[in-house]
Amino acid sequence: MSERQVLNKTNLGIKDGLPLQASEGGIDELRKDIQRLMDIEAIKQLKYAYFRCVDTANLEELGTLFHEDVTVHFRGGNYEWKLQGREEYVSNIGNAFSREAVGQHNAHHPEIQILSETEATALWYLADNMWILNHNVKTHGTALYWDRYLKVDGKWLIRETNYERIYEINDVLEERPRLSSHYLGAHGTEPRF
Repeated sequence: MSERQVLNKTNLGIKDGLPLQASEGGIDELRKDIQRLMDIEAIKQLKYAYFRCVDTANLEELGTLFHEDVTVHFRGGNYEWKLQGREEYVSNIGNAFSREAVGQHNAHHPEIQILSETEATALWYLADNMWILNHNVKTHGTALYWDRYLKVDGKWLIRETNYERIYEINDVLEERPRLSSHYLGAHGTEPRF
């Protein structure tokens, strides 16, 4: 990856959303203001659920978080994932989060823009650790996510998700970690690589 884009709102297609200030109107306007705040909270919970489902290989619930036509584009230090559709994405996550994996992904510092009653965007800062035990490899680092959301039948869904690594470190481990707890060891998929 020799060429890197500048990771700013303009290049990522993130525009200012509706203002986060109370309107001067009556009760109906106040309800709309409160709904925007509730939508922001719902989007936060959606993204947090996404990382929980990824790290626990909860593929059934993970699928409920995405629009059926989701687009995915992830750029790491030595990989690039481009996927189209909920089924393709969930299947690929299932392959990565096997019984021979340990994942820990945390999203921080959301910058959520409500664009309309049914559209929103967000930037998230990711910090993660990922072990592939059968290859004795650990990857850790940070990334910047930028997402697009659609509200369908009253529920926010991820319509597009992208990330680019800020930094990534890949270490070859001299020996397999001694895990005293390994959730994916019991609940992950069978390893495919």
